[in-house]
Parts: sequence; C-alpha cells; structure tokens
Amino acid sequence: MNKWYDVVIIGGGPAGLTAGLYTARAKQRSLLVNKGVVGGIITEAAQVDNYPGFPEGISGLELGELMHKQATKYGLKTITAEVTAIELQEGQKVVKTTEGNFVARAVIIASGSDRQKLGIPGEKEFTGKGVSYCATCDASFFKEQPVAVVGGGDAAIDEALHLAKFASKVIVIHRRDRLRATAILQERTSAEPKIAFRWNSVVEAVEGKDFVERLRLRQVISSEKSVLRVAGIFVSIGLKPDTDYLKDVLPLDATAHIITNEKMETEIAGIFAAGDIRAGSIRQAIAAAGDGATAAFYAKKFIGE
Repeated sequence: MNKWYDVVIIGGGPAGLTAGLYTARAKQRSLLVNKGVVGGIITEAAQVDNYPGFPEGISGLELGELMHKQATKYGLKTITAEVTAIELQEGQKVVKTTEGNFVARAVIIASGSDRQKLGIPGEKEFTGKGVSYCATCDASFFKEQPVAVVGGGDAAIDEALHLAKFASKVIVIHRRDRLRATAILQERTSAEPKIAFRWNSVVEAVEGKDFVERLRLRQVISSEKSVLRVAGIFVSIGLKPDTDYLKDVLPLDATAHIITNEKMETEIAGIFAAGDIRAGSIRQAIAAAGDGATAAFYAKKFIGE
C-alpha cells in the first residue's frame, strides 16, 4: 500500500539529513529513506576537523548521529530500506523501496556514493575476512598485525593514520609515485613510524586460506611482481555515485552523477539532487549540507506552487 508524503528524501548523509531538517521544520510531511548507517559515508571518518562548530574536531559517527537527532526532533521520519526505482505517475513521484512504495509531491535524492572496488581475484571472497572498506569500522580487528591500504587520496591516508593506532605496520600501496592527499595529512604520515609506502604499485590478487594472508603486487613501471604478507587490506580508491536506479529516470553526466542547476533542480520538476551524488559537488560534508538546505528550500517552493 502506498504511503503519502510531501517530501521523500533518499539518503541519510549530511545532504539528506540537512534536507530533512529543513523540510520537517517547515511542517512538511517528510520521510528519509536510508540503506546504511545514518550519517552516510562520513561516519567512516575517525576524525572530522573541517566541519564548522567543532574546533576540536568530531568523529564522523558522532556528527552523523547529532545531525539525525536534530532532524528527527522536528518530526522527520526515517526508515532503513534500499530504493529500487522512482516512477512518475500523474504528477506524483512514486519511490519504490525494499520496504514498500511511497508517494511524494517532491523527491530529494541525496544517496551519495559507494566505495569503488578493486575488481581483482579474491577481493569479493575475502570481504569481511580481511578485505575492508572502512578502517573506522574494522581497525580494531587487526591489533598488532600488518595491514595494507590501497589508495593515495585524503580518504586513504586518513584510513592509514587510523589503522596505525592498532596495526603493527601499515603499508600504503599507491599506483603513482606521490600522494594526492592534502599537505597536512601527508605531514601526519611522515610523523607516523608505522606507515610505509609501496609506490608505483598495484594489487593484482588477494590470497589466503580462511582469511587474508598475502597480496600479489605488480610494479607498474618495471612490471616486477612481488608478494606482500598482511592480515588485512583496506581499499580506498574512490567513490561511485549511487545512481544505478536512476539511469532511465534522470540525465546523468559521464561519471554517472546527477545534473542539476544551482537550485538543485533536475530536469524533472519536483525532483532535486544534493550532495556527492550531484555533478559538480566538491565532496565535502559542509557543502553537502548546504546542498541539502538549498534542495529543501526549493522543494518547499515547488510544493507551494
């Protein structure tokens, strides 16, 4: 049976939670549909130092919980479900989910991104058995054991720094000869004796018996192959927008992000997009929150028209 809302928000990261806060405070009947941990991918950050209002920093998990608490205080309803489709029916939007269908006058899509996979032998088989995509979630399982981190951006180096609090050694594997991470994160890695690097290298396979035991590496310049013995591998090579269910609904750019204008409006009236899922996003929590507020403001105007 369909349930009716003024606004259905897809995604529970900073963009979706901020949109929910604004729509709920505006007394619009609002539903937030989220398939994972409330707070989104930011909950994986051990420390967030650049969100205004927290001079000493705050954990991503706590920030997500506080944003959720604030939004639900004003009446935002949240459910855990995966959105499978959006359909247009007689001027209404039907959001189809694994927990039923919901009809809305306006939809704000803020479902963010998923972790990119390496796509190599053993990765899928050992996921949860040494292969991880979240150091904040799993670092404590690798106390005094060697682990690897794949990637060279901010997220990868943040993972490595967090893992260094637990692991005996952290080897960062990067396909280039220098990091893409910000200067301050690079300075922190230089000061951490547990962190080492394998430059110009890629992982070709994950191997082990019941759990991860070793990685097969290839040097991209010389093609020399080697074996790295570790108990775990943390993959942090980028994000993929969660837009597979939208391919036949909305125009997407070349990287599968949703195209919007400055009002967060998509090509379809009454459907908005906010946060990392939007083309042109700078992939920062504070910017995503701003997108969510903007989307909520114009969704309210659309409903009132």
